[in-house]
Amino acid sequence: MTPTWCGNIFRKQKFLLETSYRSLLFRALASKSDVLWFRSMFAHKNDARKDAHSNLLSKKETSGLYKIQFHNVKPEYLDAYNKLSAEVHKELHNTADYPCEVVGSWNTWYGEQDQAVHLWRYYGGYPALMECLNKLRHNKAYLEFRKERSKMLISRRNQLLLEFSFWNDPVPRTGPNIYELRTYRLQPGTMIEWGNHWARAIKYRQENNEAVGGFFTQIGELYVVHHLWAYKDLQSREETRNAAWLKEGWDVSVHYTVPLIQSMESRILIPTKSSPLQ
Repeated sequence: MTPTWCGNIFRKQKFLLETSYRSLLFRALASKSDVLWFRSMFAHKNDARKDAHSNLLSKKETSGLYKIQFHNVKPEYLDAYNKLSAEVHKELHNTADYPCEVVGSWNTWYGEQDQAVHLWRYYGGYPALMECLNKLRHNKAYLEFRKERSKMLISRRNQLLLEFSFWNDPVPRTGPNIYELRTYRLQPGTMIEWGNHWARAIKYRQENNEAVGGFFTQIGELYVVHHLWAYKDLQSREETRNAAWLKEGWDVSVHYTVPLIQSMESRILIPTKSSPLQ
């Protein structure tokens, strides 16, 4: 058997194997394409819209503008930070000149550690927000607070939010409770579809008074949704969430909203002593 003849056999076998592989791959891709095309016939699609989703999904901006703050605190300063924040928040609440209020203040229990979360409401929408900012720039006590607070922080970020029209208004409640802040980062362009599904889904989660508030971002990271829930403890959370799956229709809502999500995050929060939501 000559080397040339052996080489020809080897090349022929290699060619046949590669041809067979390409054929199998083509059939697999074609089959997958057929499946995807078939599924697309039944997929939920959004019609093109000419109106902003904020106008369709939110309550009036004059009553439904919120700000959420995430402050990462140096561990050794967390208690001092909470005390200082409580004093300043109380001062702002007692001053009628500022059309804003703290809805809730928490420390993260599970999630990012040594983190403070504050939720503010502005009565009067964006004009109220700007009024507060302009007045605080000339408030010497507040400027001193910011200077002192800066020594305690590692980082901070905030977002401006609108309130979903179909969610409960967040109102003060007695405790003790734990809170869960579930954050969903959606695929761009899917907010209307998300809202349509959750307008129906929320009814499955209101029997135990666990639904506190639902919001979506307007400024900051966009296409972000925050759902705020209250539970007596972690065991109550587990039982309440499991009970939802026993209700006909909840599974359908989850089925259609999960594909809209890019990522999701859950924080378990403990209210500070000064928080209106206890």
